[in-house]
Amino acid sequence: MLAIRKTSMAAGLSMENVEQPKELAPNEVLVKVKKASICGSDVHIYKWDKWAQSHIRPPMTIGHEFAGVVEAVGEAVDTVKVGDYVAAESHIPCQNCYQCRTGRMHICKDMKILGVDIDGAFAQYIKVPQVILWKVSKEIPEEYASVMEPFGNAVHATLVEDLTGKTVLITGVGPIGAMAIQVAKAAGASLVIASEIREYRKQLAKINGADVVIDPSCQDLEKEVVKLTNGEGVDVVIEMSGNVQALLDGLKCVTRGGAVSILGVYSKNVEIPIDEFVTFKGLKVYGITGRKMFETWRTADQLLKSKKVDLSKVVTHVIPFQDWQKGFELMIKGDCGKIVMEIS
Repeated sequence: MLAIRKTSMAAGLSMENVEQPKELAPNEVLVKVKKASICGSDVHIYKWDKWAQSHIRPPMTIGHEFAGVVEAVGEAVDTVKVGDYVAAESHIPCQNCYQCRTGRMHICKDMKILGVDIDGAFAQYIKVPQVILWKVSKEIPEEYASVMEPFGNAVHATLVEDLTGKTVLITGVGPIGAMAIQVAKAAGASLVIASEIREYRKQLAKINGADVVIDPSCQDLEKEVVKLTNGEGVDVVIEMSGNVQALLDGLKCVTRGGAVSILGVYSKNVEIPIDEFVTFKGLKVYGITGRKMFETWRTADQLLKSKKVDLSKVVTHVIPFQDWQKGFELMIKGDCGKIVMEIS
């Protein structure tokens, strides 16, 4: 089968012919991959930056966002059957630790990551444990099912608070930030403000329904937010950028007693005046990783099935598998939303 592989400890990837998985453990499932989506972490692996160097051990197949059809099942598999339409959680839980045993598999103590710790989804077939599979509603097109994993990030980060009638600031409008705009609107937010500096992504914010888009590189974000909220500040900040200044600005913009949901990942230590920005404001701060398994998946599935969220406004490119290099180039350039590869 064809697969996109990291074969050496250097920049770049290669498409190779490799042996299709054959032997299945009792709890494993073989999935024929139909669509797969490129994630920012895949770009890190392509570039072979510090994160990739500390996490990836070549040779291996990368990729973790996909949708497909069950091809074969191990003898103990009882949650899916051959022919089922599935997507997958990228977090592979141990199912034995304290977190797993208390309904929090998404923060498993001994977690492995698909396409990072084991062979991933940029291949015509993938072998995965049954515990990570989600049966997708048939009404959801494959290209949108393939991005349910990052969509789940948006759902989890956005819905930590009841947003009915609330004002919301989303800092950073990459694909997940764009998804979060739609989720916030679907959840009943009264005002959704997006903060973004890149021109393409400012347009992405508008297309996905942001009421106001502010460029903090040329506007005073705090001043504009205060003006838009009658002097109060927003009820909820959703930090998607991983930019330290965006986080600090968000903390300034949130009202007293408000909430801050942090999905962004920072490449360096963040210094925050906790007393002034958090404690004395009485804020709730949520750290977001992954998706609740499988509460978030149920919500994501229903939002897409009912068309309350339209991912055609986020999936900007669908390309043949053989054109994977073009997909990575678009991702590096940044003038794109989600890029989906047609595998089979």
